Amino acid sequence: MLDVVRLRVLLAISKTGSVTAAARELNYTQPSVSHHLSRLEAETGAKLVQRAGRGIRLTEAGRLLAERAAEILGRIESASAELAAHVGLRAGRVRLAAFPSALGTLVPEAAVRLAHDHPGLDLRLAEAEPPEALRMLRAGDVDVAVVFQYGQAGVPHGGPDVDGLRITPLLDEPSLLVTPGGSPSGSLRDHAESRWIAGCDRCRAHLLDLCSGSGFEPRISFTTDDYVAVQAMVAAGLGVAVLPRLALSAHRHPGVQVSEIPASTRRVFAATYGEPPDPPATAALLAALADG
Repeated sequence: MLDVVRLRVLLAISKTGSVTAAARELNYTQPSVSHHLSRLEAETGAKLVQRAGRGIRLTEAGRLLAERAAEILGRIESASAELAAHVGLRAGRVRLAAFPSALGTLVPEAAVRLAHDHPGLDLRLAEAEPPEALRMLRAGDVDVAVVFQYGQAGVPHGGPDVDGLRITPLLDEPSLLVTPGGSPSGSLRDHAESRWIAGCDRCRAHLLDLCSGSGFEPRISFTTDDYVAVQAMVAAGLGVAVLPRLALSAHRHPGVQVSEIPASTRRVFAATYGEPPDPPATAALLAALADG
């Protein structure tokens, strides 16, 4: 059976790139780290590290085991926290990862409801786009991930296709055409010759799909994930953009105007991982998010 301490050592080596740095991070001696690594290689029958210049790096087997170690250790930490809450050793803790515009709108509102209904619950927040948020969820680094998926209005919720993922729908929000203030916003097709400002990979793909459906390919001149910067650039006349409603709810530049794009929607979900039922702290957070 794999030893948890040795898995923790392997994960530290993976993160730091050397035995010395791993020992410093874990507050172990260097010989102790080397011993645990040797024992882990003996237990698994696989070479887990190899020399790389002045440091070391993981082999393919080492990388595979380190990925599993991250999941295992994350689950152990979550189980310890929830068990402690159940037996009354300390208040519960729940961890949430969400994309920026959700952190500026949905999440603070849910946090207020959670604090009112469960004043002893410790809520931890992290900013992450959906792919990273789901990776954190699978690794046990967070308990809930707020993510989004683009689709068409009126289509039933399906949710991201990830094994073991359970989905709580939160809202559908329209996509908005954002143009400089003081002139007619027009339609997407009216801006076929305009410069465009694109966002994250998923948002950029959505923009390309929308423009393709309107019969043109957008001339993308700027790319930024920062919806505040996007609006500032639009207000300055540097281009036009498509943003979801949450981005405008979190921040609205006075120098832009918006118009809703027909039949275009972004679905927002709260995702959890693993078999039901959810731990009490996770269930409380999901309820607070869904009540928004």
